[in-house]
Amino acid sequence: MAGHGTEEHPHGADRLCDAGDRVYSRAVRRGRVPRGDAEAVPCLLELALLHPDPDDMDWLVPTAPQEVMTRLLRGLYDEVSASQRRVGSAVAAFEWYTRLGGPTPQAAAAEGSAIRVLDGLSRIQAAMDEATEACTTEVLTVQPGGIRPEHELTEGLHRALALRGRGVRMRDLYTHVARHGQGLINYLELMGGAVQARTLDEVIERLILFDRTVAFIPANADRTLALELRHPALVDYLVTVFERLWRLAIPLTAPLPDTGIEGISHREQSIAALLAEGHQDAVIAERLGISVRTCRAHIARLSETLGAASRTQLGVRIAQVGLDGPARPGDAGEIPRPRLTLPDRGSRTAR
Repeated sequence: MAGHGTEEHPHGADRLCDAGDRVYSRAVRRGRVPRGDAEAVPCLLELALLHPDPDDMDWLVPTAPQEVMTRLLRGLYDEVSASQRRVGSAVAAFEWYTRLGGPTPQAAAAEGSAIRVLDGLSRIQAAMDEATEACTTEVLTVQPGGIRPEHELTEGLHRALALRGRGVRMRDLYTHVARHGQGLINYLELMGGAVQARTLDEVIERLILFDRTVAFIPANADRTLALELRHPALVDYLVTVFERLWRLAIPLTAPLPDTGIEGISHREQSIAALLAEGHQDAVIAERLGISVRTCRAHIARLSETLGAASRTQLGVRIAQVGLDGPARPGDAGEIPRPRLTLPDRGSRTAR
């Protein structure tokens, strides 16, 4: 049956076939369906969306929609996390190789054209200006951190306007925190349809891609050292990382999704998931682009909302209400998560 299902139903749980959609939806509404109803859709059994009723093997019961959603989101999160780790490892490897001495003249020339180390802000700025002038079709950027400072937006405005004047399309990825910066809103209004912007809970380190032929990435923590990459395989890899993040991101003009849990904001859901992974406050703040003080204020609010008297108890409460999974947007066709209402804190037992 597995082979037959794979040939006729080549899909995952994120995009069911029409027949599978009908049978699974009916099973969710009714609580179970006869086994015969699933003979034409073996994909539902293979994907563990239906499984035998232990009380009556002639019937099949559905896996809960929220469990399916959690499984899908965790898979996407793991995929993006793996890509981010590979990018970090590749950057570290590039730094190590560029420090090795004694290459042949031919190798040095080849490396110099594919990977160039830019030491100092002036050299980085000059290389960026050169790439901007040569760009003709597209610019892709990832901007980590929180609210974009006004001076950064102003410094890059002349390049952005020059690109817009040549018909170049731009796509920018930010963290959700950037939505609260008026400077970014003003910048996007000024650029009009030339720039599309989306946001995520977390993004990778800064990345700028011109025409899918040249990329710039930081090479140290304070961004005074950068790598200019022109190797086709490296650039293609970074484009793939960008496109996967873009697919998961939420348009800046769209509201953030409801967490489905009363009293818990989207940002607090993201913080809860990182707390469940064991991260310290400073790490969580850096990854989400907020200050440590703001992060701790949200943690305090989480504790109050969930009725937790200690950090350990907060971790337990986070798991109990299902906040320990990644807070990631899903596809438009994804099964909505039911809204959960937390119990009245005044009625809980004494701590």
